[in-house]
Amino acid sequence: MHTSVSNKISLPKVFLTRILPDIGMKMIHEIAEVEVWPERLPPPYEVLLEKVKGKDGLVCMLTDQIDAQLIEAAGGSLKVISQMAVGYDNINIAAMTAKGIPVGHTPGVLTDATADLTWALLMAAARRVVEADKEVRLGHWQTWEPTMLLGVNISGATLGIIGCGRIGQAVARRARGFNMRVLYHNRLRLPLELEQSLDIKYQDLDVLLKESDFITIHTSLTNDTYHLFSDVQFQMMKPTSILINTARGAIVDPEALRKALINGQIAGAALDVTTPEPIPTDSPLLGLDNIIITPHIGSASYQTRAQMAMMTASNLAAGLKGERLPHCVNPEVYA
Repeated sequence: MHTSVSNKISLPKVFLTRILPDIGMKMIHEIAEVEVWPERLPPPYEVLLEKVKGKDGLVCMLTDQIDAQLIEAAGGSLKVISQMAVGYDNINIAAMTAKGIPVGHTPGVLTDATADLTWALLMAAARRVVEADKEVRLGHWQTWEPTMLLGVNISGATLGIIGCGRIGQAVARRARGFNMRVLYHNRLRLPLELEQSLDIKYQDLDVLLKESDFITIHTSLTNDTYHLFSDVQFQMMKPTSILINTARGAIVDPEALRKALINGQIAGAALDVTTPEPIPTDSPLLGLDNIIITPHIGSASYQTRAQMAMMTASNLAAGLKGERLPHCVNPEVYA
């Protein structure tokens, strides 16, 4: 009697530090043997060190510390790191490159979602929407009053954009509908034709701070931008101005922001990012009425997160096959 033996194909082993949207999970399960950290909070670093051992691929988030020690713990098997985020300041890129490990990310896809949230925060802060909702829920709304919950106009105001990359430019395009004067400050000035098409004007940071009614942050976190907004900067701003941050929390000094809000140096703030993150429940900022804080939801639309998950899976798949990542942070590994 003839017996046939079918050999099971061995799939590469992958660890995911969080559960992805369904479409991304499906794509990854089709190409790899998957182990997933199931908790809401990220895996502790010690757990991550253990989980990467013998893995061919790692899917991670901004909340995960990916450093040289972790690569050593993987034991030489790791072929690719795919992060579901645009930023990658949590990853030691130099260490990854030295080991020849490509790092993937998800640029471009969250531009509109983050620009939309920036405007949601700007408008909510300008018109005190969160405060107003709280007043209604507390039963404080008794009648229409001429001076109740007065905010500031958006139409015709001056908007200052710090960091005018994809997201900053998307925010500027939305400002047209409000007939705003738009100033921007960037590490490098944009081409003149792009400035003209966006109807924006380059300005030194000090001038932008002094002239803007709304200031929105879209720059990356670097040594130069750490605590870019501190006591000196808040003192330059208008007492009627509002600060919005959907970039990185550490760009704003939280203690300086608290003092500026309490002392009336600025009128309000709206943050989607904090330092530390998440913000502690006993933070003095949470006791202030003139600040809105959301839990880092800039990209949190169904469509955007699904696209991010697919890009993450595509980067992972390419890396596992030894192919060039579609969206690679460190393309020098292919040199």
